[in-house]
Amino acid sequence: MKFVAGSWLWLLLVVAALVVGYVVLQGQRRRYAARFTNLALLDRVAPRRPGWRRHLTAAALLLALTTLVIAVARPTRSVQVPRDRATIMVAVDVSLSMAATDVTPTRIQAAKTAAAEFVNLIPARLNLGVVSFSGTAQVLVPPTTDRTLVKSAIASLQLGQRTAIGEAIFASLTAIQTVPGTPGQAPPPARIVLLSDGSTTSGRSNDEAAKAAADAKVPVFTIAFGTDEGTVDVDGRSVAVPVDKEALKAIAQTTGGDAFEASSASQLRAVYNGIGRSIGFRSERREITTWFVGLGIAFAMAAAAMSLVWFSRLP
Repeated sequence: MKFVAGSWLWLLLVVAALVVGYVVLQGQRRRYAARFTNLALLDRVAPRRPGWRRHLTAAALLLALTTLVIAVARPTRSVQVPRDRATIMVAVDVSLSMAATDVTPTRIQAAKTAAAEFVNLIPARLNLGVVSFSGTAQVLVPPTTDRTLVKSAIASLQLGQRTAIGEAIFASLTAIQTVPGTPGQAPPPARIVLLSDGSTTSGRSNDEAAKAAADAKVPVFTIAFGTDEGTVDVDGRSVAVPVDKEALKAIAQTTGGDAFEASSASQLRAVYNGIGRSIGFRSERREITTWFVGLGIAFAMAAAAMSLVWFSRLP
């Protein structure tokens, strides 16, 4: 929690002083009572009072003062609000290795399902686009707010030979550049979410593409999907298709994005959920002064009510 006018928090020292004063007075009261050696006389002169009730009333009053002091300092908290504008390109690897069954039912089917769920997480005002890549990269859907079109493209993904991660990044950057900006304003922020399970075997290199994305100030969020035990059948023989996690992590680091790993469909959904919250929303600090004012008033009213009921007076 942060404060707009934090300098007012020094008043908490006054509240602390009141607490100390209250404790000291209670100690003096006990010492004064100890001077009476005749306990029977003490019961007549000073009848036993419900001490815990008195302390509870004082505590409620001190809590009221504390919360009201915090309210004066105008506390704020961080909230997630949808971005007003942004472009997100989802690049999905459709190389033959995505047919591996180490992820149920297959890597590609799990990727399709999770990507479609990711679309639902993104605020409707933001542009979404889809790129598929195997030996080459293809922009299936340019940036658009038409979620039906995006989901349809994801559902229609087809497998192909080789893997061109670099080309997928370049294709995404080209699509991002087609989004019109607002005159007099900075270009809308853009992000690339790239899911892959292999290494680049075709097209321009990862390093070249990552540098281009970094120069364009477009972070790339990479998802290494699958396990090291994945295999596919090629001409009747089993071929291992482990995930190249380090290559994808390097892309994310170069571009200022984040690198994620997912070895199951549930983990992939969790990754997409996290990415959706991080790029579809922005953190904004909002005042919660009213909460503390209300809490302070509630404590003050509780102290007053307890004092009236138990002692027939206001504190």
